[in-house]
Amino acid sequence: MLTTTINPIPGQYWEWHGHKIYYVQSGTQEHYPPLLLVHGFGASTDHWRKNIMELAENFSVFAIDLLGFGRSAKPKLEYSGELWRDQLYDFINEVIGQKAIIAGNSLGGYACLNVAAEYPGIVSGLVLLNSAGPFSQPEIDQIQIKQSQKPLQKLFNQARRKIFQQPILQLFLFQYVRQRWVIRRTLEKVYLDKSTITDQLVEEIRRPADDIGAKDVFVSVFSTPQGEKVDILLQQLSCPLLLIWGEFDPWMNARERSHKFHQYYPALTEIFLKAGHCPHDEVPEQVNSHLRHWIMSLN
Repeated sequence: MLTTTINPIPGQYWEWHGHKIYYVQSGTQEHYPPLLLVHGFGASTDHWRKNIMELAENFSVFAIDLLGFGRSAKPKLEYSGELWRDQLYDFINEVIGQKAIIAGNSLGGYACLNVAAEYPGIVSGLVLLNSAGPFSQPEIDQIQIKQSQKPLQKLFNQARRKIFQQPILQLFLFQYVRQRWVIRRTLEKVYLDKSTITDQLVEEIRRPADDIGAKDVFVSVFSTPQGEKVDILLQQLSCPLLLIWGEFDPWMNARERSHKFHQYYPALTEIFLKAGHCPHDEVPEQVNSHLRHWIMSLN
């Protein structure tokens, strides 16, 4: 296992709707648009520690903790792609102060897609790394899925929904998933190269769970209805799009999702890497290189 510690860049706070939002900034390059990095579920600006300094050699780089995550405030709200869309929109306007290239992993990718689709005037380019978000399904497919579900499957789905309606079960599940060994086991499932799973990475993901309000955020994320479908957002998109896939992601079929992205937004650039769900952390040198080349090619 790798034991090298890479210390995150010290950050600062920005106040948004009365809540403290943590972000870091590095680099002062003005030749290219600034770059905003957005983490996925359970992560934070720390998850970009292998990317920020290297990319800051060529670009002005920002990374932000979404409301409810990392060192940002964790108020009791309904968390959704729309909430984070508005947070990122205001951050670009108020802090960055000019059009930016936005890059997001997983849940952060979905938030970035919402911003780029709904507020095209502030986005110069969009980078999605194993981006999450639901696609629409034809009505006939939905009927076939419902008809094919077995009674036990239906009972399981109903039970899963009820878990997030019971305070005791909510607390039990939250206390379970925040344990270090559970976090490590989850990372071992989604990282192809297990040597990149360090004690530092586990602690960076675990630490925010100690904050007041962390449980309520956890419950809200998993109980809030899904937001706008990815295909609808792609049909509104107008900026350059780069897809970076960790091809060995067990949580999503990269090739299948790639096909859907091409179907709704064929004018894109795409890269497949030998990595899991978080390629920016697992193969940072490759991601940094591809990001740098793509951003420079836009000019």
